[in-house]
Amino acid sequence: QVQLVESGGGSVQAGGSLRLSCVASGYNFSSYSMGWFRQTPGKQRARVASIDIDNTGITYVDSVKGRFTISRDNAKNTLYLQMDGLKPEDTAMYYCAADPVGYRVVLGYPANWGQGTQVTVSS
Repeated sequence: QVQLVESGGGSVQAGGSLRLSCVASGYNFSSYSMGWFRQTPGKQRARVASIDIDNTGITYVDSVKGRFTISRDNAKNTLYLQMDGLKPEDTAMYYCAADPVGYRVVLGYPANWGQGTQVTVSS
């Protein structure tokens, strides 16, 4: 069974940085596309970034381009999201996601989700 556990969230001032981690287990991590999504109250979860198998096929939502960096370490079964230049509008619950079909992650319908980690950015 796919298990995803996020960590690294917290509260920071605008302009600060955080690095989120997602530790995966229960499947062949390197065979799955991965992604980060975020959700605020009253809104749907939206893709922030995605990365295909073997550290390829990287995508970002326009609002985070140049500020966030997604990466994966297949040897450690871990997905990362480095977030720099954080803004108050980045405040959300951030979720790690996995799916063996890459386009399902890109389009926002991955089969597997973590429990989330909260990111709060103050003005």
